[in-house]
Amino acid sequence: MRRAFGLLVAVLLLGGVAFALLEPTDGGGGGKGPVTVTVTGLIGSEKREFFDDPAVRAELAAQGLTVKVQSAGSWQMGDNLDGMDFAFPASQPPADAIRTKRGITETAIRPFYSPLVIMAHESTARVLEANGLAGQDKASKVWTFRMADYLNAIRTGRRWDQLGGDKPGDLAGDIFLTTTDPTTSSSGAMYVSLLSYLENGNQPVADAAGVERTKALLHTAITKQGSLKKSTDEPFADFLSNGGGALVLAYESQAAELIVKKKAPEDLVVLYPDTTVYSDHTVVGLTENGRKLAGQLNGNAKLRELAASYGFRPQGDTNAFGAQLKSASGSFTLAPHLGAAKVKQAPTPVPEVLQKLIDGAMRG
Repeated sequence: MRRAFGLLVAVLLLGGVAFALLEPTDGGGGGKGPVTVTVTGLIGSEKREFFDDPAVRAELAAQGLTVKVQSAGSWQMGDNLDGMDFAFPASQPPADAIRTKRGITETAIRPFYSPLVIMAHESTARVLEANGLAGQDKASKVWTFRMADYLNAIRTGRRWDQLGGDKPGDLAGDIFLTTTDPTTSSSGAMYVSLLSYLENGNQPVADAAGVERTKALLHTAITKQGSLKKSTDEPFADFLSNGGGALVLAYESQAAELIVKKKAPEDLVVLYPDTTVYSDHTVVGLTENGRKLAGQLNGNAKLRELAASYGFRPQGDTNAFGAQLKSASGSFTLAPHLGAAKVKQAPTPVPEVLQKLIDGAMRG
């Protein structure tokens, strides 16, 4: 009897093991879902809150992906990718550099983008308007920043106290845009790219002569700022705490997220440079799982909607960004479609040339 009972227990245990092996993995919602795989990668800090959002995590889990991310400067990612499934810098040039270094020939996916804009308090924007450096369209209410006049201010060392009209007491010193360190951060590198395009006669710099021709202005624009922040969220946070520069270069997505989530300062003004750079957030899939994530970010309608709620403009849905703004913007004015801002897009140089421009900007 004991031997028979023991055999029965053994059979039941074996059956339990077989059942456990055959049972589908729970997708995380209590029901049966796909087997999930863990995908790890490096992202720009401006996408941290998107990936931390429970709704984003839930949708990715429903597609079989558990995503773990670490923040890094876009230009630092290429040296820190061991064991990673993907890299997700804030613009295409560092993504192209990673693809070249890794010998990746597949086309990188750009699920969403964000133009560079300038954040200011309304009192500052009005001073710029009174002195011809900025303007507000009467019909759309969209603010534009005049880059040719700004470059002239950089060249001549124009100061706030040289501008006419009433000025807030905190406007002092030289006029400049506060950016990030272009050697580590994509937004800082894009600033260098934009200024070089304008200084090069509205042509992307393509050779050593162009680098030499533009580096003096680039160096002046960078050194005026003093100590540079490593990532985009730092000068952005300083501005919100009233501890940063008067004019802060940022991604439109950062300002839009504040507006959509009703966290924007009441006097926030977003100015679109009349010539700007679109920052294409680009996923480089290093493994099959990384490429699967890239496909979901690009093609999943729910993830596109969530990206728009964080201020990004999804490539696959031109109306998503405007739809988010429509219900949340209130007195704030952003351009639902970039045509409304009447801005031109500056092409970026190839990564090798951009790196030389950055070197020139830092060293003179």
